Amino acid sequence: MTAQYFPAQQASPMAVSMEAVTMVNLLVLEVVSRWKIVSALTKMEPITICVDGSTIPCSKQVKSLGVILGNTISFNAHINTISRNRFFHLRNIARLRPALTQQSAEVLVNAYVTSRLDYCNSILSGIPNKLLHRLQLIQNSAARIITCSKSTSHITPSLMQLHWLPVAYRINFKVLLLAYKSLNNNAPTYLTDLLEVYTPAHPLRSSSAGLLRVPEVNLCTLGERAFSYIAPRLWNSFSDSITVFKSRLKTYFFKKAYGLTD
Repeated sequence: MTAQYFPAQQASPMAVSMEAVTMVNLLVLEVVSRWKIVSALTKMEPITICVDGSTIPCSKQVKSLGVILGNTISFNAHINTISRNRFFHLRNIARLRPALTQQSAEVLVNAYVTSRLDYCNSILSGIPNKLLHRLQLIQNSAARIITCSKSTSHITPSLMQLHWLPVAYRINFKVLLLAYKSLNNNAPTYLTDLLEVYTPAHPLRSSSAGLLRVPEVNLCTLGERAFSYIAPRLWNSFSDSITVFKSRLKTYFFKKAYGLTD
């Protein structure tokens, strides 16, 4: 089908006005959404804004790209949503498990559960252990369903059988992977600008180690959870060279998580 183009002067005044109204509405929605995100992430006094005669109150939490952001950046509401939805899918998969092979059960769990646990999980770096434990319970339940293990049995053999990293190590894995991409110019500039290669004042052996500078932070609760801080700290703790980073990263974390030796 050939596209037809019409001169601007043939457009009716009604069509032009409707297009203008649509553009203004889209602009208002964009401004409001950005304002809500900024208001939710800062500890400011509750205020309201007025757009075209409509009062829009601030929100204590907003949802952006599937992640619930709160004004305290605790991600408690986000983890509540993940826990509720993932256990719903796990209960349904558990009902079907007697009719499924282990491979089919693993495919379903990966599609409905673990993929959601891994989605944007790098932002959860540094959260309290009690919140991490809630995510770990989801992974433990998924492993028990796949391997048909009892609820009283230890979960570590099941996780090792599936070759799954615990949730905390999956988060660190994602942070290090983002750091690797940032150093190799495969990440957005807003991430690459946060990392700086460590350059000692005097020639040292660490000059060629590929270390990153760990910045000083003022707030332990929030500053140490920033990508600019936690990525260099994890990167410097990785013992292998950059050339073998991607091929050995999961093996490194797997051995570290389950206390395995070479």
